Amino acid sequence: MCGIVGFSGTREAAPVLIDGLKRLEYRGYDSAGIAVADGERINVAKVKGYVRNLSEMTHDGADIKGFLGVGHTRWATHGAPNDINAHPHMSSDGRFAVVHNGIIENYAQLREELTAKGVKFVSDTDTEVVAHLLEEYYQGDAKKAVMRTAARLEGSYSLGVVCLDGTGRLFAMREQSPLILGVGVGENYFASDVAALVPHTKNVIYLDDGEFAEITPEEITVYDVRGIPVNKPISRIAWDVEAAEKGGYEHFMLKEIMEQPACFKATVEPRIKDGRIEFESFSLSDEELFGIDRIIITACGSAGYAGQVGRYVIEELCRIPVSVELASELRYRNPIINEKTLLIVISQSGETADTIAALKECRARGARTLAIVNVVGSTIAKLADHVIYTWAGPEIAVATTKGYTTQVAVLDMLAIYLADRLGRLEKSRYDELIVALHDMPGKIQRAIDLNRRVKRLAKRLCRHNDIYFIGRNLDYAVSMEGSLKLKEISYIFAEAYAAGELKHGTIALVEQGSLVVTLACYEPLLEKTMSNIEEVKARGAEVLAVVLEDNRQIVKMADEFILVPRTEPLFTPIAQIVPLQLFAYYVAKERGCDIDKPKNLAKSVTVE
Repeated sequence: MCGIVGFSGTREAAPVLIDGLKRLEYRGYDSAGIAVADGERINVAKVKGYVRNLSEMTHDGADIKGFLGVGHTRWATHGAPNDINAHPHMSSDGRFAVVHNGIIENYAQLREELTAKGVKFVSDTDTEVVAHLLEEYYQGDAKKAVMRTAARLEGSYSLGVVCLDGTGRLFAMREQSPLILGVGVGENYFASDVAALVPHTKNVIYLDDGEFAEITPEEITVYDVRGIPVNKPISRIAWDVEAAEKGGYEHFMLKEIMEQPACFKATVEPRIKDGRIEFESFSLSDEELFGIDRIIITACGSAGYAGQVGRYVIEELCRIPVSVELASELRYRNPIINEKTLLIVISQSGETADTIAALKECRARGARTLAIVNVVGSTIAKLADHVIYTWAGPEIAVATTKGYTTQVAVLDMLAIYLADRLGRLEKSRYDELIVALHDMPGKIQRAIDLNRRVKRLAKRLCRHNDIYFIGRNLDYAVSMEGSLKLKEISYIFAEAYAAGELKHGTIALVEQGSLVVTLACYEPLLEKTMSNIEEVKARGAEVLAVVLEDNRQIVKMADEFILVPRTEPLFTPIAQIVPLQLFAYYVAKERGCDIDKPKNLAKSVTVE
C-alpha cells in the first residue's frame, strides 16, 4: 500500500526517485510525486494518476535539479486522489517536505491544534500535519524536530523527510510500517520495499519500530526513540534486479505464474536433506511439541486460503485440531489461546497490519508462534518465535500466485515434519510424501502445459458477470483462492461455495446460463461432486470442471474442462490452482483490465 523512496548522493536525485517509484507501482496507488532540494529551495512535482504522468511532467526528472529528495506513490485514505492531496507535503516555511505511508490516527486532534495556532492547511490529508509539526518544533536542529514530531504521532506510519537547513539531510522513521535503508558508495537511500533499491545496492538495513535514520551521501546513522545511536547490521539482498523485471512477459502476473515450478523447488529442496525435512528456524522441543493441543492458522486474503489447504493436510497427517482464522477478526476477538496453542501466521510481505496485530495479541496470551513469510527481516518474521521463509523471490503483481503456492508448500512440509516428530507417520508413508514433494515442480509445469487451451476458454467465458466455484474438502479450499484470483483482477463477481451446501441456499443463485466452476479432484467425494454437477446443469448452468487428467467421466459431464496432473492427493491443490490462475489472467486480459495493478487493491496492506 503506497510506496516511498529517498535518495541522498552526488548525482541528480529526481531520475533515481522516479525510477524507484516505477518499481513500487505494484503496491497500488492513485497519485505520485517527488520533492528535491537544490540547496536553496525544495522543488515539488506531483500529479494525480500514474508515475508515467509524473515522468512526462518532469521529462523523466530532468527538470527537477538537486542531489537530495523523496518520492511517493499515494493510495488515498484521507482526502480524494488529486494533485493537492498527492505527496510530498510541505511545511509553510518551505524548509521540510514529507512523504508518508500509513495512517496518523490522531491527525484530527493535531490539525485542530495547529489550526488554532494559525497554520493554514492546503490538503485534506493526515500527512500534512507532520510537515507543520516539523516546522513548529524546528529551532535550528532538524534531528530534535524529527524526534519531537515523532513523539506526537499515533498510528502506523513510515515517514521520509527532506530538510533544507544548509546541511542537506534526509530523515526516515518507522512505526509499524515497512521501511528499509539502502547502503551505497557515495550515496544512500531508503524505500518501503527492496524492489526500489536493488538497481543501486544489495546492502540494506532494516529499521525497527520506533527507530529513525539520518541519511547523507557519506553515512547513515540510526537512532532509537531517545535519539541514541543504534548499531544496526547490514543485510544482503539475495536476488538481483532481473528478478523484479518482466523478463519478456507481458505482465508480472504471467511471469510469476510461470516461475512457480522453480519457486516450489527453491522453497522445498534445500529443506530436504538425506530424505528428511529440516527447518533452519523452527526448533520446538519435544516437550513443547507434545504439549500442543491446538493449531490456529491466521492470515488475510490469499494467505488465509493457503491456510485453508494447510488445515486439511495438517489435520490429516498430525491428527491435531486446526482452525483457520481471519486475522482481521482474530485480533478483535477474545480468543481462547494459551501456551498449548501453536499459532501459524502467514503473510507474503510480512507486513500485513491485521496479521501483525493478531500475532501480537496471541503471543500476549501465551501462544507459541510460527511465521511463514517471504520477506526476510519483515515485521512478522521478527515478532514470531520461529520463522520459515518461502523463498519465492520478489512478487510484483498485486494478485499473488507464487506466493500462495510456496506458502502451501511450506504448510505441506510442516505437516509432514510435525506428524513424523509426533510419531503419527509411518516411515513408508513419510518416504512416499518426500518423493512426491520432489516430483511437484514437474507436476506444476505439467499443469501449465496441459492447459494451453485456457486462453481460448477465457475468451469464450469472459463475459459472465457472476461465476460460482464449488468443491468439497481440498477442492473447496482451492476454490476459495481460485475465485479470489478471478474477482480481484477481472472484477467479475466470483464466489466459492462448499458443494455440499448447494441445497441449503446457494443453488437459488444458479439459473439458465450461469457459469459454475466445479473443482472435482478430491476422489473420496467424487460421486457426490458429480451429483452436484447434475444439480446445477439441471438448472441450466454451464459447468467448467477442474478435473484430474485421466478422469474421462467428469470431462464428459462438463461443458468445458481444465486438466490437473495426477499427484499425491494431499498435494493436488498446488497443481490445481495453477490453471485457475491462468484462467483468471486470461479472463482479465480479455476484459481489458490492468492485471498487475487491479483497481482499489494494494500489494501489502499495511493499515486497516
